[in-house]
Amino acid sequence: MHGTLAQNETLLAAVKNGAAPLSRVDVAVCAPFPYLAQLKQELSASAVKWGAQDVHQLEKGAFTGEVSAAMLADFSCTYVLVGHSERRSIYGESSRLVAEKFAAAQLVGLIPILCVGETLEQRESGATEAVVAEQLDAVIAMSGVQALRKAVVAYEPVWAIGTGKTASPEQAQAVHAFIRQRVAGHDAQVAQGLVILYGGSVKAANAAELFAKSDIDGGLIGGAALVADEFLAICRAGQ
Repeated sequence: MHGTLAQNETLLAAVKNGAAPLSRVDVAVCAPFPYLAQLKQELSASAVKWGAQDVHQLEKGAFTGEVSAAMLADFSCTYVLVGHSERRSIYGESSRLVAEKFAAAQLVGLIPILCVGETLEQRESGATEAVVAEQLDAVIAMSGVQALRKAVVAYEPVWAIGTGKTASPEQAQAVHAFIRQRVAGHDAQVAQGLVILYGGSVKAANAAELFAKSDIDGGLIGGAALVADEFLAICRAGQ
């Protein structure tokens, strides 16, 4: 929950200009609902895509304050986050609810970015793979593994978000490989083409080492994305 119209204008201009030469990297910005019109206006003529940070699971109804997938499509969004760790932990979103949001997004042609990941307690108890599997399996059970052809998965260890801690490249790679193997158990071709992002305190200083791992295809950037130079340095690390 960051940004103002004035701050966004400066940030988006810098990102748009800095991302222009990055032909081998897909760059997207996901913003709070009130700023989607601004993203459409500022980014339409650029290679930078945009999206939202959440979506309601139903098409319409008496749900004051909520935003449907069709509404996001009206603002030409390409992406929408579903199941971000803060939505799961603060708002108690279950894996089933996240799967419903995933399906709702795809119904109108949006590309859901499915966030999965474990807490520090779960990691220390050895439950990382079980937690990630449950979150991933809920989507596959509802939408089918083929739905992942038009989706992105983001592994975000909750213990490494906003804490300054980062999973080591080896720790991140291990979970990314597990995700790909889990999907491969349903369809090897889907697994091979699946884009899996790492989201856990990615910075310019560690991005290249993380992105060099075979199953880490990019980053889901949090706080570092609020600083144009830092964000663009991370993007360049993906070239």
